[in-house]
Formats: sequence, C-alpha cells, structure tokens
Amino acid sequence: MKIALIGYGRMGKLVQARAHARGHETGIVATSRDGALAATELAARLRDYAVAIDFSVAEAVLRNVEACALARVPLVEGTTGWGAQSDEVRRTVEQYGGALVYGANFSVGANLFFRLVAYAADLFAAFADYAPFIEEAHHARKRDAPSGTALKLRELLARRWPAETISVAATRAGHIPGTHRVGFDAPDDQILLQHEARTREGFAAGALLAAEWIAARRQGIYEFSDLMDHLISERRR
Repeated sequence: MKIALIGYGRMGKLVQARAHARGHETGIVATSRDGALAATELAARLRDYAVAIDFSVAEAVLRNVEACALARVPLVEGTTGWGAQSDEVRRTVEQYGGALVYGANFSVGANLFFRLVAYAADLFAAFADYAPFIEEAHHARKRDAPSGTALKLRELLARRWPAETISVAATRAGHIPGTHRVGFDAPDDQILLQHEARTREGFAAGALLAAEWIAARRQGIYEFSDLMDHLISERRR
C-alpha cells in the first residue's frame, strides 16, 4: 500500500519507519515548508496514494482534510487541537464523499484505558463522596493544553458528572511522551487510574493500523474507537 505522509516531524518519521517494516511504500507530500499550499494543490500530490496519515499542525487540518477528500484519498488524522473546527471538518468530508479516521489518541493502550475510565465512572458515580479529576503531562513542544486525550477523558467522565466540576491539570515540560491520570477522590480514600506512554511508537502503530483499516472502506467518518470496537469484537470470537 502506498501511504502519503502529511507532516514529517518525529511522528511522521516513526510512521514511515513502521510502514516500511510492514512492507508499505511511503511518500512525503507536505511538510512545514508547504504551509501555503492550497487544498487543490495538495490534492494533486495525493492522487497516486491509497491513504494519507497527517501528523502536522492543527492550523493545517482543515486544508489537509479538504485535499484528501478532493483526491478521494482516505485520511488518518493524527493531529490534535482542532476540535473547534470539527463541524467544518465533518461537513467537508461528507460534501466530497471522503473517508476519515480521527482520534484523541491513536495508542491501542490509551484507547483501552478510555474504556476502563468509562467503566470506573459508572461505578464511582453511584457514590456521592467521590469526585473525579484528571492530570496530564506532555513534552514541552506539545501546543494544545489540555491535550486531546485529556479532553476525551473529561468527555467520558462528563457522562456522570457535570463537565465544569471535573478538574483538568496540564503540565508541559522536557521530553515527556505522555502521561494521563484519572482519579476518584473521597474523604477516606483515593483511587487512581493511569496510562503512561513509554515511547511514541504506540501512536505510530495505531495510526498505521487505522490507515490499513480505512483504506479498505474508502468512505465515511470514524473515530479510532470504532476501529477498536471492531478489533475487540474480532478477537473475542
């Protein structure tokens, strides 16, 4: 499969190495130097590819989505921080009959963590003494704070508590790959659930998994959790 890489920073390089190890071909179709490219110009570079993976910047997401939709190339959107544009992104994909997989976090482990947190929220919400909180930490270069993963965790907890009552603390320092902690605090005890990314390899692996999955579908908008549901169902058989 021929994979287009949009963005060629650390994540783009990790995805490329992992793709080559799995026998895929890759091409770099846009980097930070191509910020001025119009969607139609980027679409012209995409036409020979089976799927695209975007790890660029939030400001470029809408253009990248439009370019892939115009070129009829399914897109794995690994960039975060574009939540305010989500309605416009959805309209664009639907308008051109495109295909998109997006997610707050492409790590398989993090997505299993989401399910644990959702289940824990159902349990603790039955007891009024417990209050939820979120703590997250990332490397100093990560721009969005709170992270997309932290916002996803708050969304899961907000099914049981008002969102405005859920504290989210964000730290940006050094080279931290990513740590997320969800706690349930009461006068007598505290329960903590934590996901810690040891390397960024897990994000690259998940993005490539999503690329292989969406390339076979060619149309529609999916969250990475939809792919996870599919995998979990398959592996329970």
